[in-house]
Amino acid sequence: MHDSSSLPQRDDAAPLRLTGDEAPPALRAPAGPAPDLDRLDAPANFLGRDLSWLEFNRRVLAEAEDPSVPPLERLKFLAIFSANLDEFFMKRVALFKRRLKAGVDLPSHDGMTAVQVLQAARECVVEMQLRQAACYAQQVRPALAERGVRILGYRDFAPDDQARLADWHRRNVFPVLTPLAVDPGHRFPFISNLSESLGVLVSAPGQGDKLFARLKIPDTLPRLVSVPASGPIGTIADPGDLRFVPLEQVITNNLDDVFPGTQVVEVLPFRVTRSTGVESEGEDYEDLLEHVESALRMRRFAEPVRIEVNPDPSLAILDLLMEELELEEQDVYIRPGPLEYNDFFEAVGVNRPDLKDPPWRPIVPARLRDDSRDIFSIIRERDVIVHHPYESFTDSVERFIEHAASDPQVLAIKQTLYRTSRDSPFIESLIHAAEEGKQVACLVELRARFDEGKNVQFARQLEKHGVHVAYGVVGLKTHCKCSLVVRREGDGLRSYAHLGTGNYHPGTAQLYTDFGLLTCDPDICDDVITLFNHLTGRAFNLQYKRLIIAPQAMRQRFYELIDREIAHAEAGRPARILAKMNQLEDLGIIERLYRASRAGVRINLVVRGFCCLRPGVPGLSENITVRGFIGRFLEHSRIFHFAAGEADPLDGEWYLSSADWMNRNLNDRVEVAAPVDDREARRRILRVLEANEADRRNAWELQPDGSYIDLQPEAGADPDSPAMLGTFETLCREMRALG
Repeated sequence: MHDSSSLPQRDDAAPLRLTGDEAPPALRAPAGPAPDLDRLDAPANFLGRDLSWLEFNRRVLAEAEDPSVPPLERLKFLAIFSANLDEFFMKRVALFKRRLKAGVDLPSHDGMTAVQVLQAARECVVEMQLRQAACYAQQVRPALAERGVRILGYRDFAPDDQARLADWHRRNVFPVLTPLAVDPGHRFPFISNLSESLGVLVSAPGQGDKLFARLKIPDTLPRLVSVPASGPIGTIADPGDLRFVPLEQVITNNLDDVFPGTQVVEVLPFRVTRSTGVESEGEDYEDLLEHVESALRMRRFAEPVRIEVNPDPSLAILDLLMEELELEEQDVYIRPGPLEYNDFFEAVGVNRPDLKDPPWRPIVPARLRDDSRDIFSIIRERDVIVHHPYESFTDSVERFIEHAASDPQVLAIKQTLYRTSRDSPFIESLIHAAEEGKQVACLVELRARFDEGKNVQFARQLEKHGVHVAYGVVGLKTHCKCSLVVRREGDGLRSYAHLGTGNYHPGTAQLYTDFGLLTCDPDICDDVITLFNHLTGRAFNLQYKRLIIAPQAMRQRFYELIDREIAHAEAGRPARILAKMNQLEDLGIIERLYRASRAGVRINLVVRGFCCLRPGVPGLSENITVRGFIGRFLEHSRIFHFAAGEADPLDGEWYLSSADWMNRNLNDRVEVAAPVDDREARRRILRVLEANEADRRNAWELQPDGSYIDLQPEAGADPDSPAMLGTFETLCREMRALG
């Protein structure tokens, strides 16, 4: 416990070194040593995943800096950039700090130690956060103000508006606030993860001692307060003339209400980030549900890994916080601009369509437009492929499960749930089906990061209504996205399946690009039945006819497919690999791709996030290109194509998968890759990759040193071409034409 009556005093001649006032030179992922052409597995041949991930977030920031993006969308990308960094600190920085604390300093893919990664990551984060602050202050905030959306400081308001805010504070905020003193009779308060607080030093009349108190900015109140020119504070009278002030500034400027009879000497807004806690993946527990519930209770007490403050902080308060939170100097991030960019999501939601991307309404898939038709009869005619969010998730995947729940001929429904929404229609449909007497089983993955709490609630809710709930295979996360419907037809039973690249989440289905396959192919459905028996029961020595399942066979099968392309190239036959995924990290896969490149296989990769492969290195990977796309939607599809000696891309082999090429997906998770046989479905998937290839609006190309180049269209390019429109707008327009 810290006695605030003797707060530490810092020598003004020795200021805190982490000022953040000057940006270091622009950084990219370090190139490291020259590639080793004799040893494919040498660290010099790989990029580190953590610095590569930060390069991905740099591309997110670049979207906020793009003046051609509507202003509220730019504000949204600033908030996404910060949310991504929060996750990076909670997961990756916390992991490295735990390792160092345990005395384990394992090198990363590129040979960098944990100490080196943390230092390089810190330098990169400091530089990017300065860019973020400049983008907000010099570009986005003025652009919004010009269009009638002003985000102001408390002191920017006229005295009468300040008086209105003070009155609103006394009636609506002050009763919620809980100042927590720190002195010999009061312990230092717990500071929750990602919470913004005020550290306050006050002095009592006639006393020279400075007393410390912490005041949390309430999460239960709007973090951006609307101040209309007329009308009540907190309401929006005229969407064309909006004024906002951060709640933190309203509280800071009305501290006399909170600390009456004292003098407020110093105030320090600060924000704390904690670890997500120790992973449970890969471990064995007698009762996984109880373990996850216990881990969630403990997570809030996980160790702090970062504190954020603005320039020129109160050193007395900062020293106290660092001591109590057991943080070191490198854990302090002093940066200009708002501490909590996530507050801006509230402003992004205002009714100003002129400041946002044009609204997109997913079209109903052409083959599913006749509501009077039985969806199962449509699937029997031919496989149905759906591409979200361009095509409606509601009118395809949700409809599939909803109709199964109400169809009297359906005997059983089985589904995996990794992430879904709090008001999930799938939960409702599964409960309805169980109450109708159908056999219903649901695999709920309790360890889906950041969704553990919701999934525990779903598991309890489903069990309460008679759904058979399982939590998967011991030691493995269940990450595959599949559903099975068993239906009585004629003299027997027929099974139908949905296999997707994304979660059964209606919310993210509006924002993430994903493919889904609806099929009644007997071999595929038999495989899905076998998979669910494995997930919910005790099945061993499993044999699958068409699906590729991790961890049982996926790694080996991808090795075989890559090796086959090498053999085709060496024999002079067509050889190519097209792959699209979120992350590429697995060293075994990367080594195989290097061998394929050396053999002359043309490899085009689309990797949204981090990529540990070095493309374009002579003698190693000169036949490999890696591109990433940032824009309106979040790329989430996992697509894999192997030429198999065929010149036409519509031939060969095509797969949709839940798995990235990452070690955890191939070794530690239950994943599915499903073959795509229908030629029209293949054509639609290929069209997405063609749009990616032509894109010069949203495209970034990875360089051998780990940096990315923003691809630009050729001079005089057609403004309506995919190069100028970019992948997202191109596909939206094509869907509109079909609609």
